[in-house]
Amino acid sequence: MIKINNVTKKYGDFTAVDKLSLTVNKAEFLVILGPSGCGKSTLLRLINKMIDRNGGEIQVNGEDIDTVKGEELRKKIGYVIQSTGLFPHMDVKKNIATVPNLLNWEEKKISKRVDEMLTLVGLQPEKYKDKKPSELSGGEAQRIGVARAIASDPDILLMDEPFGAVDPINRLRLQKEFRKIQRELKKTVVFVTHDIDEALLLADRICVMNKGEIVQLDTPENIVLHPKNDFVSDFFKGEGILTILSRKPAVDYANESVILEEEPLDKNATLREVLTDMLTTGKEQVALVNGSISWDSILKIAGSDLNDSE
Repeated sequence: MIKINNVTKKYGDFTAVDKLSLTVNKAEFLVILGPSGCGKSTLLRLINKMIDRNGGEIQVNGEDIDTVKGEELRKKIGYVIQSTGLFPHMDVKKNIATVPNLLNWEEKKISKRVDEMLTLVGLQPEKYKDKKPSELSGGEAQRIGVARAIASDPDILLMDEPFGAVDPINRLRLQKEFRKIQRELKKTVVFVTHDIDEALLLADRICVMNKGEIVQLDTPENIVLHPKNDFVSDFFKGEGILTILSRKPAVDYANESVILEEEPLDKNATLREVLTDMLTTGKEQVALVNGSISWDSILKIAGSDLNDSE
């Protein structure tokens, strides 16, 4: 889907991206993680030709981006940034319809698509499509930004810290909702963040960068349990197991032979939510819809089984 080969980007004497090679697979959720100034956002802007590179090659859907005009390439790629980038003089409907209008869609098709996108991101079309960005909360604006990015049905989404300005409660809700949307629509996502928990929660793979280079590229489980070097280990600071547990549906680990006579947790409960329930209630075993899970099982999973659960 996206192939980056030996790409370099310099600003004067400073090398933002240094001979970097990376392949992003179709329908993959790849998170680029690293400290400020490591080259994360620069890499996104190189992919959609917002800036020129100094060397190397980039292909999108098998096509060399040098053979495509920047504006034409960007019509095929959704792009979401932290500040949402909504046009303040346009209402929500016109914001979401930006790219479909550029693609000369019929008005009836655009109107239907706007309603579909608002519904998809959990906002009522009749309530929101006539509002201006100034009338939206931070979380609502981010949802509109996502809706606009996917309105033209692009195969690829580039997202640069899209939830960074949202309060923690709404941020977690948006993260979970967007991950669900990505899985349903099977979009290829390249997502930039410096937030470790966000990366671990969302990613199929994580690309850890430092000083313009890839330090480690692997699954969240492998990066947490098997950091490649001291930089990765120090960056994660031994954290991440609890967030990894948030990725795992508890029902997948149920002991189906042990049925408890109590109300089971929600069928979508994660291992982290099971652990939280145990800690707050003092129970050593929790009922699930297809059996139960014990405290000892949680500890075993957290300690050794995460690598084998993908």
